[in-house]
Amino acid sequence: MNINNNPIFKKNTNFDEAFPFDKITVEHFLPAIEHSIQLAEINIDEIAKSKDTPTFENTILALENSSEYLDISTSIYYHLFSSNASDEIEKLASKISPMLANFSNNIYLNKDLFKRISKIEEDSNSYAKEEARLIKIYYRRFVRNGAALNLEKKEKLRDIDSELASLSPKFSTNVRSATNDFELLISDKKDLEGLPKTAIDSAAEEAEGKNQKGKWLFTLDFPSMMPVMKYLKNREIREKMSKAFSQKCFGDKFDNSSLIKNIVALKHKRAILLGYKNFAEYTLEERMAGSSATVYELLDGIYDQCFPVAKNEIAELKTFAEAEDGIEELMPWDYAYYSEKLKTMLFEIDEEEFRPYLSSDKVISGVFKVAKKLYGLTFKENKDIPVWYDDVKAFEAYEEDGNYIGLLYVDLYPRKSKRGGAWMNELRSYGIAGNKLNKPHITLTCNLTKPTKDTPSLLNFNEVTTIFHEFGHCLHGLLSNVKYKTIGGTSVFWDFVELPSQIMENWVMEEEALNIFAEHYDSGEKIPSEMIKKLKKSKNFMMGNMYLRQLQFGYLDMAYHDNVIEIPDIEAFEEVVIGKTRLLPHVDGSTTSCSFSHIFAGGYAAGYYSYKWAEVLEADAFEKFKEDGIFNKDTAKSFRENILSKGNLEHPMTLYKKFRGREPQLESLLKRDGLLESSEAE
Repeated sequence: MNINNNPIFKKNTNFDEAFPFDKITVEHFLPAIEHSIQLAEINIDEIAKSKDTPTFENTILALENSSEYLDISTSIYYHLFSSNASDEIEKLASKISPMLANFSNNIYLNKDLFKRISKIEEDSNSYAKEEARLIKIYYRRFVRNGAALNLEKKEKLRDIDSELASLSPKFSTNVRSATNDFELLISDKKDLEGLPKTAIDSAAEEAEGKNQKGKWLFTLDFPSMMPVMKYLKNREIREKMSKAFSQKCFGDKFDNSSLIKNIVALKHKRAILLGYKNFAEYTLEERMAGSSATVYELLDGIYDQCFPVAKNEIAELKTFAEAEDGIEELMPWDYAYYSEKLKTMLFEIDEEEFRPYLSSDKVISGVFKVAKKLYGLTFKENKDIPVWYDDVKAFEAYEEDGNYIGLLYVDLYPRKSKRGGAWMNELRSYGIAGNKLNKPHITLTCNLTKPTKDTPSLLNFNEVTTIFHEFGHCLHGLLSNVKYKTIGGTSVFWDFVELPSQIMENWVMEEEALNIFAEHYDSGEKIPSEMIKKLKKSKNFMMGNMYLRQLQFGYLDMAYHDNVIEIPDIEAFEEVVIGKTRLLPHVDGSTTSCSFSHIFAGGYAAGYYSYKWAEVLEADAFEKFKEDGIFNKDTAKSFRENILSKGNLEHPMTLYKKFRGREPQLESLLKRDGLLESSEAE
């Protein structure tokens, strides 16, 4: 194959050479990746066998630029694997992932290459800051990926990595397939009692799309499922949907149980082979937390604060449900329903009332305006840039002085070809590639409430928060100012990467920010101040239970990766680990693990705690914005310069202290979320 004729690589006239998604088909990926690997291996072989004295330029920088074509092709492939997959694209993963694992091993297990890097590392302090950091990062990567192992152990590592590479994509595919497989079709309009009009209209359109006009179709996509769980009066239907969600990929045709056991065992073997006690120890060596003990200290400390609060919340909810409908035993499918009813009663608030003021177009415009007020950025839609689906939009991003900084793709709505959840992805990172400084191409991907034929996409506050969260990640990628992509943008410690995203969520709850974008989609009326006050009063409602939910994930993640080798039964294992966090009855056949893509297919293994870790950072950091003014230019400038632009140029705690003037305080988070005050009052 002539690589220049493949649209993945062929020079194009799109703005900033944006990838030609309109021309790329599944047939282009395998030959492109195979050829790219061959080119990269030639480049790496030349570096490793060079007789020249090792220098930064001829070794580290050459290695940084050795796989440019491969970076492009894999970036596009894995993006589509998550965002717009076909059966054919998914099947390719079983070939591509092991190939890439083998290629990676060929680099990190190359003894000649490691010798050159080691020689440079000995003298790394004589280099400038960015170069010295890059040298140390590469050296650590090689060590942590087996470069110092003997030949026998290197071969064992290759086998493990090859097997792992095939298991994670399969896990992800199973979750997507199980989600798509479930459909709840309702024929009797009486069974829709309680549902808001937006949910009913959306379900009617889903049904019509499946030749079921006059009926209503619900799925396990969050925008479809959550209104059912929160508002539908019919308890039996809520139970059916709840069980479908909690039992997916466990004991069904998409069962992930054996995959989990294999993945956990292989990661443990890998860590042992590299000289670590377990996978958690291996992972946490390169995290702010540093050790399992520190992670458990965080989780246990929060647990002690939130459990009594959560217990009281559930007691109140049980009393309310019994008084309201005679519910003798509160079940998981009752939680969201009665929580919403109790919240409405206590705070005279109905979340659905907010939707008309939160159309997705206005929210996207709003988050851009917030970025302009904070950082001087502007975003301009470019309809000529090819996209991977017809409702995806592309925006050019500019500095206040008009300098172009990068592209942002926005992909908001669910579809069968897209995995669940929300994420940011770097299609192309800021940094040197060959002789060129690339500007970043970033994606913001969600699964939000879709428009109907009568109304635009109208969001709830959780969905608005999701947009702001992912946009925070996007800013981290767009505003990188580190010339080497390996240490720029979001390439930071995993428990630091959520700081830029989670801090952005705070603006959603500020009236000054809401007034920028929250206006009625039809009348243009600004969101009433009284509604915002009610929202703020209710924001900590059931917060104890929200915390417990996150702790469940954190404890479960650590249990899988902290010395566990054999797991006879997934369901029983979960009960032992997270039983202390459970305040509602366990439903037989339900698991969290079997659809826990974050840790088994998404890179968060031994790292899910990082959401809570980063929450401590962001609550403490936002206090600074609150003190100075949420749109204070100097504070925003400091956050940009010390956090958003610096990538992995320095240790994250050093960067944080440069912004805040001190280390973060847990109390900031607990006070903000009403837990410290509540627990002290007990």
